[in-house]
Amino acid sequence: MPPQAAAGQPQWQGEPGPSYISPIPITRTHLGHALASEWTKIRSVRSTMWTLGVMLVLVIGMGTLVAVGISASDAEVGAGSVLGLGFFGVLLGTLCVITLGVLTISSEYGTGMIRTTTTACPSRGRILGAKAIVFFLLVFTITTVSTALVGVIQSAIVDAGSPSGADWFRSTVGVGLYVATIGLVSLAVGALVRHSAGAITIMIGVVLLPLVLAMFMFAESLNDLRQILFEYSIPNQLGALYSNAVTDSGPQGWEPLWIMLGVAAVALAGAFFSTEVRDV
Repeated sequence: MPPQAAAGQPQWQGEPGPSYISPIPITRTHLGHALASEWTKIRSVRSTMWTLGVMLVLVIGMGTLVAVGISASDAEVGAGSVLGLGFFGVLLGTLCVITLGVLTISSEYGTGMIRTTTTACPSRGRILGAKAIVFFLLVFTITTVSTALVGVIQSAIVDAGSPSGADWFRSTVGVGLYVATIGLVSLAVGALVRHSAGAITIMIGVVLLPLVLAMFMFAESLNDLRQILFEYSIPNQLGALYSNAVTDSGPQGWEPLWIMLGVAAVALAGAFFSTEVRDV
């Protein structure tokens, strides 16, 4: 008979011995685990700090500078329009949100990290959903807080009446929802294109190109197209949430948000289908 194996030595095939039991509990993974993973990723990378940090500087800094300039010029500003002074900073800050939305997913394809992610969580739809939820909540919170802060600063600097509660709600929560939804479209485009520079370029074109094209359409035959581009351009829709739309026609009030939610739903559906049928 073979001698007894000494303590601590491995048990070879055919020799009796106790089976190994892992001390790590085995649990079924769910969306909560994916959310925790994506939150760890997005808060630990430098791109989040830089993009959202620059966004805060633009929203608060530009809003404050515009308010100081208006106050120094003694221009007349209505009670409802004082919050609209934050429009310029938010529009520039949207470019930062677009960049972060694309990088949230495209950077993993660029570095190959997506293979590790899909190994840990084989459900690609769950990965995309977790990224979308974490990104949306983060951007919505940052945008809402920053627009509320700059609104308070502008109301204190500019001598105008007090805006109504509806104006405040649409200019803070409404704008926060709108900007975060644009970010979701960027995330979806990043999942479809899988290339950071290409997806960011596409999204910048989506935000700015319609308005720029409309400004240079001088032919009478293009009047209808020019009007549509003006009305449904993202700067005009963002201005409508501030009650400062470029045109009197087109989306008004909360309508820009519903339009952008529809666009985001279509883009995310396309991204979901793409991640399911394409290889990593």
